[in-house]
Formats: sequence, structure tokens, C-alpha cells
Amino acid sequence: MSNGDREMTNEEFLMFGMDEQSIREQYINSITTQLSGIEMTIMSILSDAQHVLEFGDKERARKYMNIAKYIISEELMDKRG
Repeated sequence: MSNGDREMTNEEFLMFGMDEQSIREQYINSITTQLSGIEMTIMSILSDAQHVLEFGDKERARKYMNIAKYIISEELMDKRG
């Protein structure tokens, strides 16, 4: 459960399934976000949550939703004051 310099915390694993740095790399700083905007990235993550729910994976869906909430709080709410 490590990412580069530090270990992923148990809290990050339980909440997101990845560490916050990975969220930044895979979602916030992704080419998709650069081309389509952070809002589209968030909608895509929520679509992923819906998709895994169709297969009964409530835990993975919960983690996707937490990732989306993290991005909203870190990127959208902080920038809007």
C-alpha cells in the first residue's frame, strides 16, 4: 500500500481505495481533466460508481463516491471560497 515516498494510510484505503496523491495523479491532474474539465471528471467517477452498483459492488461504489466528494471539496469548493 505504498505510493512513492509514503505509505497509504488505512483511512485512505478504507475511504478511497487509494491514497490522496493517486487521486491527484489519476483524476485531478489527468489528461481527461485537462481537456474536459474537473466537472466532467467528477461525472465520470460517479458514472463508474453507478456501473459497479449494477454488479452489486457497493463497497467500490462507495469509494468512487468518496473520491468524487474529495475532488469536489478539494478542487471546486476551495477555489470558490
